[in-house]
Amino acid sequence: MKKLVAIILTLTLCCIAAVAFASAGAVKIGMAMGDLRLERWQRDVAYMEAAAAEYGYELTVLSADGDENTQLNQIETMLGQGIQVLLIMPVSSKTMSTAVDACHADGVKVISYDRMIENADLDYFVTFDTEGVGRMQASSLLKAVPGGGKWFQITGNADDSNGQLFEKGQMAVIQPLIDEGKITIVGYANANGWNADAAMPKMEDALTANDNQIDAVLAANDGIATGCIAALTDQGLAGKIPVTGQDADLIACQHIAEGTQYMTVYKPLNQLAYAAIDFAGKVVKGEDVSGYINIINNNGKVDVPTYALPLTEVTKDNLIDTIIKDGFHSYEEVYANVPEDQRPPRP
Repeated sequence: MKKLVAIILTLTLCCIAAVAFASAGAVKIGMAMGDLRLERWQRDVAYMEAAAAEYGYELTVLSADGDENTQLNQIETMLGQGIQVLLIMPVSSKTMSTAVDACHADGVKVISYDRMIENADLDYFVTFDTEGVGRMQASSLLKAVPGGGKWFQITGNADDSNGQLFEKGQMAVIQPLIDEGKITIVGYANANGWNADAAMPKMEDALTANDNQIDAVLAANDGIATGCIAALTDQGLAGKIPVTGQDADLIACQHIAEGTQYMTVYKPLNQLAYAAIDFAGKVVKGEDVSGYINIINNNGKVDVPTYALPLTEVTKDNLIDTIIKDGFHSYEEVYANVPEDQRPPRP
């Protein structure tokens, strides 16, 4: 009996020691999130936390809620807490170079998360194919209006590097058609904050300026699309003018199911979040990550090794096979506003 007790005690002490060792040697990742007020980023963080728990990593997440100075202070706080690598979705892509320098001074590598930090010695960028988003949006819209016509183009903050890359991708598709006179951009606007409240008045202004004669809306994300659809609804035009988006927000998927939004670009956020945590852990451990790099993006100062994940175009035709099949949103959520007798068969 004494021998058994001794064995149990020894095993217990070993387990305690192992846990203590694991905790002491755990990979410590900081996540500086620019804004958690949008559904998109809330999902990212939830997936990151799940991934970190699965890998046994310590993850600290702080949100600046859209304030640049707050984000800089939060990064200093996390450095003081001993993070070993920093993931950052910057509030502004243009004002985080000092934060990158501060991290490097502490021997901490910086991985920009789905929004490039410009003019900085950035180590890595984990994202989706950002220009590919714009190409997909424009190509998809051309399926809805193959003849071209009058397009309204609306994006987010003017100084956002992602917005600039989305637009670059869009223009790669439509510029030849503009040159041929098949497409006319009858309005261009920035919706600061990338949200519906900022986008709605921009859409209203465009409709007024063009006597409601607009054939398509090239909207950069779902928040913007929602604001545009609200303005179109007021004019009785929702569903008559196709609108693009990205992120597969629930309201956007509901709009697609209802027929008021034409498409969204689905970026499997669980895959991106898990990839970012996995990649960050490998960087901390000094593992070779070159096999993950499939794009090089110049941020104005350096060529940034980029790990880019693929995209999926989502329209009314494939909502079930993409969004719902992946469990991103449920059938009940997506078709909540569609009468039951008008819904597609439940998967």
